[in-house]
Amino acid sequence: MKKQFNRMRQLANQTVGRAEKTEVLSEDLLQVEKRLELVKQVSHSTHKKLTACLQGQQGVDVDKRSVRSPSKKLPLTSLAQCLEEGAAVLGEDSLLGKMLMLCGETEDRLAQELILFELQIERDVIEPLYVLAEVEIPNIQKQRKHLAKLVLDMDSARTRW
Repeated sequence: MKKQFNRMRQLANQTVGRAEKTEVLSEDLLQVEKRLELVKQVSHSTHKKLTACLQGQQGVDVDKRSVRSPSKKLPLTSLAQCLEEGAAVLGEDSLLGKMLMLCGETEDRLAQELILFELQIERDVIEPLYVLAEVEIPNIQKQRKHLAKLVLDMDSARTRW
């Protein structure tokens, strides 16, 4: 309780200008600290927008995801399946049947590539952005508050001795 009182008294004295305030951060670090909140906002909003842009399988565990996962189908996968079923109905002997089969296989490969691309984007971009916005920046801010408290304690102790 006494420590909090001394801290508040020191802060009030520094605010009014009666006490000397120790500056522990250089000008460069102060500028970086000002930009930290902007970086947090940008990385958080970018993370949300990128996650929303993914067409399939976001939020599913990496172990459960696969290129051929039937649980979450992309529109391209549904189209490919429809084209291949149409080719089977028409028969592969007809020109339209051959064309539908070829288009269905191509659409299926496109869907697989899209899933691989989204998995890579999630691993290489979205997860690091999430860690930056939700873990690293709050840790930096927490350490900064702790540093300010310690500097205040140091200044308070310096004025008492």
